[in-house]
Amino acid sequence: MSAKVEGLRILVVNWNDCSDPHAGGAEIHIHEIFSRLVSAGHQVTLLCNRPPGASRRDNMDGVSIHRVGTRNTFNYHVPFAYWRHFRGKVDVVVDALNKLPLLTPLFCREPVLAIVHHLFGATAFNELTSLAAAYVGFFERWLPLVYRECPFEVISDSTRDDLRSRGIEDERIHTVYCGLDPSLYGAAPVPSAARCERPMLLFLGRVKRYKSVDTILRALPLVRASCPDAHLVVAGSGDDIPRLEQLARSLGLGPNEVHFAGQVSEADKVRLYRQAHAAVMPSPKEGWGLTVVEASACATPVLAADSPGLRESVVDGETGYLYPFGDHERLAELATEVLTAPALREALGTAGVKWASRFSWDRAAEETGALLRGLPAAGVGGP
Repeated sequence: MSAKVEGLRILVVNWNDCSDPHAGGAEIHIHEIFSRLVSAGHQVTLLCNRPPGASRRDNMDGVSIHRVGTRNTFNYHVPFAYWRHFRGKVDVVVDALNKLPLLTPLFCREPVLAIVHHLFGATAFNELTSLAAAYVGFFERWLPLVYRECPFEVISDSTRDDLRSRGIEDERIHTVYCGLDPSLYGAAPVPSAARCERPMLLFLGRVKRYKSVDTILRALPLVRASCPDAHLVVAGSGDDIPRLEQLARSLGLGPNEVHFAGQVSEADKVRLYRQAHAAVMPSPKEGWGLTVVEASACATPVLAADSPGLRESVVDGETGYLYPFGDHERLAELATEVLTAPALREALGTAGVKWASRFSWDRAAEETGALLRGLPAAGVGGP
């Protein structure tokens, strides 16, 4: 962002910061936008949970970090931290609805902008116990009432539709798409030369049960029937890895067929995107397919479930293909087609680079800043 503006004192409340072991796309989104708003002249503090070994105070690219509570207790600490440290000392509050809704309008006196990456809804039952999923659902049901006077920033039209279905008026919802770092994500000078020698499928993201990585594992033996050298790389950390390793063994897939790479650096992410013949995103719901657009920027076709969020980040038939969620047989057909047709693969990759160039963090930060500057004066919200 270039032009300096009169600065706001902004408090961002999000479960994690981007250094947290559980951080994902939502934390990247928050950090990219609000570090740019610091550069534009605003003061930004992020209130988040304190993972083991982390300091209570920190600074990341100009964003002051204030950590309280733990991963399991953060939402209970937020009201007390606000009243003790921030009440009357900030101009606006940004409530990132990214886990449980924190219900900040109940106790914040400042105007609140709610940023929604995605809401769990029924998909919580794919990851959590029934009791925990019902707990999440209980808090989500309070959204229309507690946030009834707040504007919402969403990262996809799918999330906009979700909010509409919950009773949020459309005029209060603003879509601001995620961006990319063009200095990091881009195609290799010769994309075809960067590909792995063996046909390679890639999943990159948090390895959680709700991400449905098992769909790729079930598709892989069918792919290998036509493409015997095909293999899968699963990059990312998560508690679903032991279950997936066991499933791979039961399907006759050893380390030569499926490699669990664990957490990887940003540089290694780009290398893997460029090496892959296709990236796969199989989850039932995403706020926005950030890894999908990252792969497209690296000239890698994407095969994604036809799910909310993902169907917006893939141009079906142009930058990749959509398949019915959970349909491993259809996924196998599409993967085989892409892996065995070099001309098709490169055409999809070329279109993906052009598509990904539309998304900019600078633009996302400017649009978010405009929403914050448009909020009413402090003191109108909360009790």
